[in-house]
Amino acid sequence: MFPLLNAAGYNGNSNFFHAEFERVLSYIIVGYKQMLLDAVTLTNEENSIRDVLLYSYLKRAAFKKKNDINDFLFDKELEENTGRIDIRVMPVNPFVSDDAYYIIECKRLNSKNTTGKTGLNGEYIVEGVCRFVSQKYSCYHQTNGMIGFVVDKLDIEKNIISLNTLLSSQFPEAKTLKSISKRSIVNGFDFSYYSTHTGNIRELLLYHLMLNFSDNISN
Repeated sequence: MFPLLNAAGYNGNSNFFHAEFERVLSYIIVGYKQMLLDAVTLTNEENSIRDVLLYSYLKRAAFKKKNDINDFLFDKELEENTGRIDIRVMPVNPFVSDDAYYIIECKRLNSKNTTGKTGLNGEYIVEGVCRFVSQKYSCYHQTNGMIGFVVDKLDIEKNIISLNTLLSSQFPEAKTLKSISKRSIVNGFDFSYYSTHTGNIRELLLYHLMLNFSDNISN
């Protein structure tokens, strides 16, 4: 179900964790699709959107039972190194270590100033990608992820091009080895991606989910 990435520099152990994390992301995509089916109304605020995804879906017993989510624990806003992480995902079967978790950073994205360093695309990189590269956020398994909450009308594919242009031309500190590229995780969901970056010790793989809530924002 989750074919391994053929990425140079990743050993078999790393590939296991990439595949495991793709399973985590598949649950998030299922939650996102259910939010659209439920026609949820959302405020244009990052933490509020995240909290609906978590508390109305990924942490709700009925949703977890329906979708067989019994091997991961989702938590929000925990102190981590020098920052607060948006979502911590802890594998619980088997439990390995208090440090052996995945991190997901959430950022809003809109159609304003998509090619500028001061727009939300720039913030996505500075306050998202770069936090992982600099190890402001830990990377126990050398793989973590980001969610882009799309809050107004935006051509997501074109915006990926804008993000990659910023990564290559404006943000050398992101240490990008492979630009944001397509990665199919769930059939029927077209907006999942990954990129690779130079970490302090090994390469870091970041996944990117673009969740379009533009029709659900109330203000």
